[in-house]
Amino acid sequence: MIREFAKHLFPRVVLRENLRFSYTFCLGGLAFTAFFALIVSGVLLLFYYQPTPDRAFDSILFLESTVVGGKYLRALHRLASHGFLCLMFLHILRVVLTGAFRPPRELTWVVGVGLLGLSVFEAYTGYLLPMDQLAFWATRTGMELLATFPGGGWLRAVLVPDGVGESLSLLRFYALHVVIVPLGIMGLSFLHFYRVRKTKGLLPYL
Repeated sequence: MIREFAKHLFPRVVLRENLRFSYTFCLGGLAFTAFFALIVSGVLLLFYYQPTPDRAFDSILFLESTVVGGKYLRALHRLASHGFLCLMFLHILRVVLTGAFRPPRELTWVVGVGLLGLSVFEAYTGYLLPMDQLAFWATRTGMELLATFPGGGWLRAVLVPDGVGESLSLLRFYALHVVIVPLGIMGLSFLHFYRVRKTKGLLPYL
């Protein structure tokens, strides 16, 4: 899979029609680039963030007020997350409009939808981490909505066993946001690129 991913990024032969920028707009590649920017900026944020209810917000204030470039770094991480989701939505819209979900690419489409779901969940888990009022109430609202769905009460108990913003809940959101969900996104991305390569390129769809 890794070899196919490398071949997708650096193919030895490329069809002329595959070079038409106006057909794909490189939305998938741009989304993956935004994800890479999220990884780099997120790793740098790890050096200052403290995942405890009484220190999380203060660590964000320290980052923005004391650390050189700290405010820029946090803004970059936030804007990269917005860009990542926007590019994912545009990429899926382009796939729908060009018919790229049709056989034999249906598995590639399913993996892509899974990637979108994980990406939205990744953004949601990161929303609580600053532990300000907006993060707290937005996350609590999301958890209350989740509890209204079948099985949502059980999932809510797993995510926030001691209440939104408490120590164990914050730690679980932190672990999901920093390790578990990004690894899932990376794995599905490799599988997605592998499937693109397996179906012999990008064009034509229609």
